[in-house]
Amino acid sequence: MELGRKQLTVLLRIALGGVFLYAGVAKASNPTVFAGSVAAYQIFPYAGNYLVAAVVPWIELICGALLIVGWRSRTAAALAALLTMIFIVFLFSTVVRGLDIDCGCFRQGGQKTTAWTAIFRDLLLLSAAIFTFRKSRP
Repeated sequence: MELGRKQLTVLLRIALGGVFLYAGVAKASNPTVFAGSVAAYQIFPYAGNYLVAAVVPWIELICGALLIVGWRSRTAAALAALLTMIFIVFLFSTVVRGLDIDCGCFRQGGQKTTAWTAIFRDLLLLSAAIFTFRKSRP
């Protein structure tokens, strides 16, 4: 069975939405631990880490849900692309500064994900978000 362009676009949109939904649930389930992951980046002041940990998971949840259901897909894809670009910049900053941290992307604790692995994964997600944005109806 051959997938058409439209079916491939829908499949990619739903997959991207699933990734963002999963990431949002993982972070929202324990915002205090996620705030610790944010603090490891050494970018925000103490209170800023908690603000980021309180807000980012909900943005990811909303983006993921909108992408999955296909409502406001373009807006959700644009926001997903923006978030992913920010994540890439923050991850790259840890490499430049010589910080050896776990990205805190999907799970808190457990096996560590290197910054380079996370950057590569985020570049794939960014490509999917841009593709979804371009192929979604305005």
